[in-house]
Order: sequence, then C-alpha cells, then structure tokens
Amino acid sequence: MSIHEGHRQRLKDRFRREGLDNFDELYVLELLLFYCIPRKDTNPIAHRLLDQFGSLTAVLEASPEELEKVEGISEAASTFLSLITQVGRYYQVRRAEPGDILRTSDQCGNYLMPYFFGRDTETVFMLCLDAKCKVICCKKVGEGNVNSANIPIRRVVEMALSANATSVVLAHNHPSGLALPSADDVQTTLRVSAALETVEITLADHIVVCGDDYISMAQSQYFTPNM
Repeated sequence: MSIHEGHRQRLKDRFRREGLDNFDELYVLELLLFYCIPRKDTNPIAHRLLDQFGSLTAVLEASPEELEKVEGISEAASTFLSLITQVGRYYQVRRAEPGDILRTSDQCGNYLMPYFFGRDTETVFMLCLDAKCKVICCKKVGEGNVNSANIPIRRVVEMALSANATSVVLAHNHPSGLALPSADDVQTTLRVSAALETVEITLADHIVVCGDDYISMAQSQYFTPNM
C-alpha cells in the first residue's frame, strides 16, 4: 500500500468512526476528491481549490467550468463536486412532501427554505395550498441573475389555476445582501396579489430568503393578503 493509499484509508476510517463534525475543510474536500480522482494525491488539489475559492462552501457552489480552471480538476471531478450541493437540496426538498398542512408564515418559511439551499442566482418559487392550507405543490416560476429575478405574473396566475389552488405563497431568494424586501419586491407582490384576486385566489404571503434567514412580507406588513 502506498503512502497516499494509506492516507486515504485512514481518512475514510476516521469518517466512519466520527462523522464530519471535527474535520477541517481541507480533509472534507480531500475525502470527496477520493471518489472522483482515484489515482492521485488529492491533498495538493484540495489546497489549490481552497486557495482559489476561499472556502469549502465556495468550492461546492462553484460552476463546473470554474472548477475545471484549477489544475487537477477533470470534468468528472467538477461534475461530482457540483453535484454535492444539488443533492443536498434535492434531499431536503424531498423530505417535505405534498400534503403537509401550513397554516402560518413560519411554517411556510421553514417549508420553503430548502428550495433555496446552495442557489447563487435569484429564483422564484410558488407554493400552492388548498382550502385547508394543505400543500398541493411547489413549483419554480422564475429565475434571474445574482441580483434580480423576474416574476411572470401571468404565469403565476396560470400555474395557480392549474393546481386548483385556493391560496399561494411566493418565495424568492437574495443570494447577495439581506433578507429584506426591495421596493421592486413590494410592488411586484402587490401586482401579483391583485392579479390572483381577479381569479379568487389569495396571495397569502411572499417569503424573502437569504442564507439561513427569511422574512415574511405579510408578517412584516409589507402587504396585506386579501383573505
């Protein structure tokens, strides 16, 4: 067994004994790289990635194209690393199944947070609820760049009608900045609320997410739902 193979096995054994809680970022990254770079010393590659991006979080949120600029990162490795964050989001979202009852803004906010895990562009989701506040579905309705996202009002209305929703909750993220609604967010919310009211569907809330924080626009009185 080579020195690199011995290091790999020791790191794997440590993970199996302890989990990741006490691992440095470098070793977490090395452990991941073992499974997509099987025959090289991954320590210098992990160092280069952290030097380039600054943190493990930034590495896992980087695009495959950005990752492949780092020496030692192949297409297979960049795809694998990019997959980690998306698998985490997929897992969190799938834990919350349609049929949950969401009667409060906090319940809606907690339900919607996983949909924004690891996203680096503004994205808009719509949560559709029935008359008993039971989740019918949650669908993406728009996506923009790092600072803006379009909310297509006609599409929101069509999707809400198609889901046979009684009420809906919009949510979008602020990848950079704070979980504070902008003036545009407020105006768009009012226009969406008015459009939904014409088809007898209530916009119950608009949740603004930033990292691990969110704000309910209804709870914070940025607008009043037409109940």
